Amino acid sequence: MSTEKTGGFTGEGGGGGLLSGLGIQGAQESRESTAGTFNAVRSDDLEGKVALVTGGGNGIGAGVARRLAGGGARLVLADIDDVAGAKLADELGATYVHCDVSRLEDSEAAVATAVERYGRLDLAFLNAGIATGFGLGEDFDVRRYRRAMGVNLDGVVFGMHAAIPALRAAGGGTIVATASMAGIVGIPSDPVYAANKHAVVGLVRSLAEDLRPHGIKVQGLCPSFADTAILGEGKAVLEQFGFPILDVSSVVDTFVQLLDSDGTGECWFVIPGRESQPFAFRRAPGPRT
Repeated sequence: MSTEKTGGFTGEGGGGGLLSGLGIQGAQESRESTAGTFNAVRSDDLEGKVALVTGGGNGIGAGVARRLAGGGARLVLADIDDVAGAKLADELGATYVHCDVSRLEDSEAAVATAVERYGRLDLAFLNAGIATGFGLGEDFDVRRYRRAMGVNLDGVVFGMHAAIPALRAAGGGTIVATASMAGIVGIPSDPVYAANKHAVVGLVRSLAEDLRPHGIKVQGLCPSFADTAILGEGKAVLEQFGFPILDVSSVVDTFVQLLDSDGTGECWFVIPGRESQPFAFRRAPGPRT
């Protein structure tokens, strides 16, 4: 488990979180940062809980949706793949909504659907993502860049912005954002993907303490290469070099683990052959005086 404090610009004056992030934290701030009780969703208490899953029609989103539904949760599945999303929603007795997460109004509408249909929101799994596969040289494409950032980063920002009021109204809850190991290590072959996933990791770590007093837990899910459509042609390349590819079930198992963790602001890695756990970020060095 990471021992590093996370935080952002919070409270009057806005400097406390920044100082904490730099390794400077007074005793009073330390006591306050551990205050508050999460009203988080746990895997053994899913009955009647309401969850929104973006990218819910396929891959990791679909796997998590099945696990949540199996525990008795009520689901809103959000996707742009209307055929797959509607089919899975019918299978699980869930609600499907068309949602382009790069549009704030779509994320707001998805959250509103959960509240209107089921009366509340307890869990937001912000999972929608797309591959990029280009660099900053001659292959750079500004249209594809904007789309990748819109889905992979804006989709998480907009999803959190839309979900937080509903979670607060419910007395707290859980937000899980799918990042990637590309959010923890550099990816020379796909710097744009790494950039937006690093941003998601930073967002998770920075929001955690702000949301703690409201009973909201924020976690990041950071899988290695998983057997989903996002791999595209890259799957054959990975197989050619003998690089192990995760089963979706392994990622879903880690999702359950991070639900049951008592922490917040954690980024759980999922790597073949290793036990999943929160990545232990080093504290940043503070200034010398």
